[in-house]
Formats: sequence, C-alpha cells, structure tokens
Amino acid sequence: MAKPSENLINLCRAAVEAEREATSKPYTEEGWAPWRAAAETFQAAVTAEAAAAGADRAKLEQAAKKVVLHPELGEG
Repeated sequence: MAKPSENLINLCRAAVEAEREATSKPYTEEGWAPWRAAAETFQAAVTAEAAAAGADRAKLEQAAKKVVLHPELGEG
C-alpha cells in the first residue's frame, strides 16, 4: 500500500477535526465552510502526491485515512 507523507497525514487530520467540529453543531453554511476547505485541501494534496509518486490515488487516500482514523493499527 502507498505510504502517505507526514504532510498528507496532517492535512487528513485537519480535515477530520474540521468535520468533527462542523458536525457537532446544527448545520450552517458558515459552520461547514472550514470542513469543506480542509477536505478540498486534503483531496488536492492526495491527487498531487499520488501523481508525483506514480501511486494509486485511492490507495494513498485510504492509507492516510487509516493512519488518522485507526492509529491503533499502526502505519504499516
């Protein structure tokens, strides 16, 4: 499986935290804007990193999310 960079992991972590913040309150356009921005930044970084490494984009995204969402499983 592709190994995400520390930058990609940090961007994923930021998107997850922004999602938690946004969904902890009633929906508002302004309240969800940071989540959308963080998610867009993460997705663009996944695309760029996969292209630069010649890696499968979906697998790279999955690897980053695994590290962030399931740290108990380790990075390998």
